[in-house]
Amino acid sequence: MITENGVETAFSAADDKAVVLAGDYLNKLSGEAIERECKTKLESGVKELVVDFSQTEIINSIGISILLGVIDTAANSGAKVVFSDLNEESAELFEMLGLTKHVDVVKS
Repeated sequence: MITENGVETAFSAADDKAVVLAGDYLNKLSGEAIERECKTKLESGVKELVVDFSQTEIINSIGISILLGVIDTAANSGAKVVFSDLNEESAELFEMLGLTKHVDVVKS
């Protein structure tokens, strides 16, 4: 992983996939950095965005709103969004809010 725009990312050109690490607390500040990085990757032609929640303990309502924007931007670009390694609480929240209808959820 490398750090770009304050967000850790990895890119695999072979399969047009970018991995963005969500960090430990997804709020307005970290969410905006993730959103910028995801948009940059989408503009470069990425077809799959993986948001890695392996270190994420808390996601607030603004963070969720920003994730909805990332999902919408990806859909408009023809890209798929994958949420990986959600903790149980976040997975339940995303299910309840309907986010899981628009993304794939995986464990790595």
